[in-house]
Amino acid sequence: MQSIKFIDLFAGMGGFRLGFEQAVLEQKKQPICVFSSEIKPYAIQVYKDNYEDEDVAGDITQIDSSQIPDFDVLLAGFPCQAFSSAGKRQGFLDTRGTMFFEVERILKEKKPKGFILENVEGLVKHDLLNKTDEMGQTLTIILQSLRNLGYFVSWKVFDASYFGVPQARKRIYITGSLDSAVDLEGFKPQINSLETVLEKNKPLLQGKLIDLLLSHYSIEDLYGKSVKDKRGGSNNIHSWDIELKGSVSKDQRELLGKIMRARRNKKWAELKGIQWMDGMPLTIAEIKTFYEHPNLQEMLDDLCQKKYLKLEHPKDVVTYVDDKGIKKQKREYREDIEKGYNIVAGKLSYEINKVLDPKSIAPTLVATDLDRIVVPDGKGLRLLTETEQKRLFGFPDDYQVNVKPKDAFDLFGNTVAVPVVKAVANRLLDAAFNSKECPKKTDIQLELI
Repeated sequence: MQSIKFIDLFAGMGGFRLGFEQAVLEQKKQPICVFSSEIKPYAIQVYKDNYEDEDVAGDITQIDSSQIPDFDVLLAGFPCQAFSSAGKRQGFLDTRGTMFFEVERILKEKKPKGFILENVEGLVKHDLLNKTDEMGQTLTIILQSLRNLGYFVSWKVFDASYFGVPQARKRIYITGSLDSAVDLEGFKPQINSLETVLEKNKPLLQGKLIDLLLSHYSIEDLYGKSVKDKRGGSNNIHSWDIELKGSVSKDQRELLGKIMRARRNKKWAELKGIQWMDGMPLTIAEIKTFYEHPNLQEMLDDLCQKKYLKLEHPKDVVTYVDDKGIKKQKREYREDIEKGYNIVAGKLSYEINKVLDPKSIAPTLVATDLDRIVVPDGKGLRLLTETEQKRLFGFPDDYQVNVKPKDAFDLFGNTVAVPVVKAVANRLLDAAFNSKECPKKTDIQLELI
């Protein structure tokens, strides 16, 4: 049996490795991981729990390429820090400051037969020269760097929901082979709804928020709804809609809705002579430009007392130098500008962020939301179980995640969708190891599935 040696960089909880090994075994070849690297201790713990024979290296920037055994395929879900500040100041120069340079360094020195890279969808249009461009300078330089190493390069943005995972998770996959471009077209869609991964009869959530939600809405009416005071729109349930913080009159509810919408208008920042902040506190004079009521002040005072509103100065951008001499920016209150009324908001304000519809596909799950995503179970609501979280990323039920819930949320929120990796890996194997079946092609740049 032919063996395929590979390395697993920025390994996380092992999802990339899992999908790749599944593909290799499916092609009746033997996968052998000869090197892996990860910096987060709890990620390393999960990785070792599932791959007991693996000695996980730490910070890849501290690893000399000579210490890495020869291998056939490089896997890397590499971090990509923001370039916007550098781009704004001096134009896009290169990919310095990102871990991509570590990937490039290892590829250059080891020259494996192929690679698979993964990153967020935002990489595609990061650092655009023109708004109409299909690709930003960041991705342009990454692709050119890979081509300069002698690889045929293909890339595509895939949505995990296309591959049987009931989660709308879009990620860019970049593949390269020394022999032939990897064909990333023609995958057959496999669409599953959330209910295919849900368990039944699990412990339900209890508490004031749950009671008020279920007293105002049916279970079905909650599907797809978010509970937050940060945004408006028909899909959001606000604290005042269910009177979570105290009774609210019809007029007060209308007032809060108008403030919610008006606070996001950039004109207020222009009038105050400051940089726009997302959610500007509005003075009573400004509020009167869009809402009139004989008891407006009393209404505002009452809403402040109940903590639906707060009275605060607006914030402006301030430049400062940190203890290392690096210029940075932060927002600080401008106490010379009159206070205004603002919605008491915050993404993590409530123990529920979103109620998922079991008949649909879950939205993109991120680390900060996973402990606040709820699903229906019988006549109540509950959090996602660990097993359900595994299934929503394509992990098997018996995959070991023996870490604190907070750490598990971080790992899941930043991992890959295993079935997508498997599908892409199969195509890479065809291009890099089954060359007789796969004639040479030119570079391929593809769009979204």
